[in-house]
Formats: sequence, C-alpha cells, structure tokens
Amino acid sequence: MIELADVTKTFTLHQQGGQVLAVIRGASFRVDPGECVALTGPSGSGKSTVMRMVYGNYLAQAGSIRVAGLELTRAAPREISALRRDRLGYVSQFLRVVPRVPTLEVVAEPLLSLGVARGAAEARAADLLSRLNVPKALWSLSPMTFSGGEQQRVNIARGFAHEYPALLLDEPTASLDPVNRGVVLDLIAEAKARGAAILGIFHDAEARARVCDRSVDVGAFSPRSEAA
Repeated sequence: MIELADVTKTFTLHQQGGQVLAVIRGASFRVDPGECVALTGPSGSGKSTVMRMVYGNYLAQAGSIRVAGLELTRAAPREISALRRDRLGYVSQFLRVVPRVPTLEVVAEPLLSLGVARGAAEARAADLLSRLNVPKALWSLSPMTFSGGEQQRVNIARGFAHEYPALLLDEPTASLDPVNRGVVLDLIAEAKARGAAILGIFHDAEARARVCDRSVDVGAFSPRSEAA
C-alpha cells in the first residue's frame, strides 16, 4: 500500500551558493494493509522529510514512492490531489482550516468532498468529536478559537472521518491527556483492523509499542549519519 524503493532526497540551498544538502539516500521499506510502521531516528535524521515525500509535498530526486497504486515521483498534481481526497489521509500536528467554518463541518469536510450525504457526514463527525471529548457546545464554533489540545483533537477527528486506505500520522498523541491519548490509540487500532496501511512518527514510546507493528530507522538512510 505504501512502498519506497531506493529513494533519495536533496535540497538546494540557493542562499548559500547553491550548495546541495543530501537528506535521504537509498530509503527502502513498505507498509502493508493492516500494518502500522513507525519512523524512528534522531532529530534531523529526515523523518518529516520522508513523511512529506509520501504525502507528495516533496519530490524525490531518485527512486520510487508508490501509495495506493500511484507512483508519486511521476504523478501530476491532479493525481496527487485525488489521492489525498480518497486514498491517503494525513494527521499533522497542527490544525489548518478556513477561519469561521464550524467545527462539525471542518470534521465532516473530507466526507462531503467525496459526495457523502451531509447528514451521514455530520453524524460521523459528531461521533468522532464525542469520542474525542470535544464539548458539543463547541461544534458550532470555529476551531481556530480553541485551545491547542482541542484543536489537536479536532484535527484527529478530521483525519479519521474518512476510512482512508493509507494514513500518515505525525505525533498523533503529542500533548494529549491520558484519556484522549487512549481514544486516539483505539482509533489507530480500528483503522489497522479494517486494513489501513499506517505510517507515523511517534515520539511517545509507549504509544508506539501499543499500536506499531515495527519501526524503520530513518537514520540508516541519512548521509549525515554516515558522515558522523
């Protein structure tokens, strides 16, 4: 479902004389349906870079990245947009939404964009917001006014609204209290049970041990680690 083969990523530092910085070299691994794989490695080893390549934000210089049947290194922007709409979800650390849109609609939007009836989409959104303990009194308000923890829970609800076949998670339990942390781990387990392929960054070692089937050390693909 998610497969990287001999992937290389460099950045050109145009403000430093065009110096080329090698970040990832020869990254190869796969995530199968029903599996959760954690990206590990020290800070700066390239975990976020790998995630952004898999999501299509960064273009690899070499190698192959296939997600749900799409080869990202050759995909057109419209193909990547379609992939994100129905096959590849992403839960980032930060909520980015249009201001003044009510929370219930923010969470329901991934389903509405797929043509799901509004009633069904909002029912799914309401269920997730309830599970994540976002007070119902807040659902009609914009989440831009919420606390950091509340925004994170809205972001998680939005990311799990649609049953994506592939899912990227960037620190999904960071800063959550024990109760909501447990809810998120349950959501991940449920996604695995229905066959989702999940790739994530989990600095929470206990959470990683609970939901991840194995880890990939990104440091093994870092030219900077080789130099050290």
